[in-house]
Amino acid sequence: MTHTAPSRGPLRGLRVVEIAALGSAPFAAMMLADAGAEVLRINRPGQNTHDVGILGRGRAGELSLDLKDPHERDRALDAIGHADVLIEGFRPGVMERLGLGPDICLGRNPALIYARMTGWGQEGPLANTAGHDINYLALTGALRSITRQGEVPVPPLNLVGDYGGGGMLLVTGILAALYERVTSNVGQVVDTAMIDGTSLLMSGIWNRKSTGNWSSEPGTNSIDSGSHFYNVYRTADDAFMAVGSIEPQFYQRLLRGLGLADADLPAQQDRAQWPAMKGRFASIFRTRTREEWTVVFTELDACVSPVLTLDEAVTDPHMQSRGTLLREDRVEPAPAPRYSRTPGAANGGESKPAETLMTQWASTICATAATTRTGQH
Repeated sequence: MTHTAPSRGPLRGLRVVEIAALGSAPFAAMMLADAGAEVLRINRPGQNTHDVGILGRGRAGELSLDLKDPHERDRALDAIGHADVLIEGFRPGVMERLGLGPDICLGRNPALIYARMTGWGQEGPLANTAGHDINYLALTGALRSITRQGEVPVPPLNLVGDYGGGGMLLVTGILAALYERVTSNVGQVVDTAMIDGTSLLMSGIWNRKSTGNWSSEPGTNSIDSGSHFYNVYRTADDAFMAVGSIEPQFYQRLLRGLGLADADLPAQQDRAQWPAMKGRFASIFRTRTREEWTVVFTELDACVSPVLTLDEAVTDPHMQSRGTLLREDRVEPAPAPRYSRTPGAANGGESKPAETLMTQWASTICATAATTRTGQH
């Protein structure tokens, strides 16, 4: 991978130790690295950071350690002793059995933010059972909610539990704990569970349900494919258009684009007419290609968009103008969010030997401690 200049991101100087895992944990570490943090990844023997591909970008260094070996575990403890943050994604109890549990690590480094990523959480009846994104969605009600009426639920890839309710929430927890540490000077454990995060992402749906605006029958609500104005339609060339014309002004523009007169139609929110209107819209969308509909609705600004493939997204004019995807040796998402004064960077510079990185961390800590002592006199 071609490396860019070192990141000047807002987390520059933050020291993170990442215990190698899959999915959520490396995604969280990647986000921190994109924002300027120095991330040291500890791999199992035979592993390397390239094994996780894009999710492994931006690491400042890596170590290969057998954490079951006392000597190599102590090397990991040395790194953790100099870190601000530890990220681990094992099942509950694994780090404790390795001699790297919170008590030991926080005893060694009281200011450490000990960030834990699991599927089911550190406790509860399912805490020690296996699971994947689809399982966490299943138990929270999210999977059943993402269903067309009368059809089988469709897994939304592994975006919700692993990434949105997992890795991204882990980053939120880490940053919140770091902010609290500014005043307390003490670290803490951040327990992030994908089942909790998935449930949290359903807050808006729970709000609709609590106010009587959500039916328990999937595929009958305004934003779950129940309505005609928030749906996906097939075009003449067997491509698709996404319609999100919720607000009245956008709905009027949608009707105009489809060549329909509002006076001849039932009210937008007449739920009894939604099935018939979906059929009517489907017939109209089948009369033109995706490109033709894109031209129509680009001019109308009605919250209607072409449904693109991954390859098509790379060449989309808006995506290109913002640099949302990076294209060097491979296509990958650019860091997000964006900062006006302290921009982050993907692959922010060449990695260093782990020992060099740990020496630099130790020197920084000693210098900070000396400055603190001087300021106290």
